[in-house]
Amino acid sequence: MVQAQTNPGVPGRVVVALGGNAISKRGQRGDARVQLENVWGTCRQISKMMKAGYEVIITHGNGPQVGAILLQNEEASRVVPAMPLDICGAESQGLIGYMIQQSLQNLLQEQGIKVPVATVVTQVLVDEKDPAFENPTKPVGPFYDEEEARRLAMERGFTVIEDSGRGWRRVVPSPDPKGVVEEDTIKLLVESGAIVIASGGGGIPVVKRGGKLVGVEAVIDKDLAGERLATAVKANILLILTDVNGVALNYGTAEERLLGSMTTSEARQYLAEGHFAAGSMGPKVLAAIRFLENGGESCVIASLERAWEALQREAGTKITP
Repeated sequence: MVQAQTNPGVPGRVVVALGGNAISKRGQRGDARVQLENVWGTCRQISKMMKAGYEVIITHGNGPQVGAILLQNEEASRVVPAMPLDICGAESQGLIGYMIQQSLQNLLQEQGIKVPVATVVTQVLVDEKDPAFENPTKPVGPFYDEEEARRLAMERGFTVIEDSGRGWRRVVPSPDPKGVVEEDTIKLLVESGAIVIASGGGGIPVVKRGGKLVGVEAVIDKDLAGERLATAVKANILLILTDVNGVALNYGTAEERLLGSMTTSEARQYLAEGHFAAGSMGPKVLAAIRFLENGGESCVIASLERAWEALQREAGTKITP
């Protein structure tokens, strides 16, 4: 176990894992102006953390943005070649990183805080033998009718499924992250005092073949990748921000109960009992468990709107060893 560290006199080193609602909220059209407005509001909270003296590293989701890029690929495929999913992920890291980076730079300048901000296009290593590659489950990209979906499966080798009565979609593997390729670069930037934006969208999934890195068509869960990032930079705190107030038992039922705190052993028990869905809260809780077992001090899962209160232990669910 590697013990988390920070600089003397600093409240803590925190990795802030932003959910999709930090950039594109449900029901919004998602044009550039709207996304920038959302990012600006999110960055106001992050600048408050900086003003209080926290060392901040940021990671984020990219689902709507990659979805838009894939749709643009599809519509323009008769004019320009469509790009594979790993390259689309890299594109999304750049565009979201740019919005967060610029917003933070402007906000910090307003407050007289001189801290460099940098986005790192980040690759995340996965195992080519991960069982996920034999069982793709993560829907990506646009919806198709059945005929078009089956044609794409034949022509491009896509795996397609019928998605909850809404149409047909491509599904890709979601392998477990093993490590951050740019770990040393990120650590150098953090130690120099920079705010770093990294591992966006779970990182660009890569495998090693013949000693070389190769991108693969897959999607890594952003919170599990966020844990790898937090462990790599020896963060004290992992702050996972989402669109609910915290972790709840019996979510969505009359017996729903929001948890103010839990230990890793309790979290493992609740996870085993099936309280947390695989596509939503499950990976967040698993990321918290891994982070704490790897030397982190605490993880808080909370609503994006109450990020500052969550960092002060006044909101969300706090998870400790």
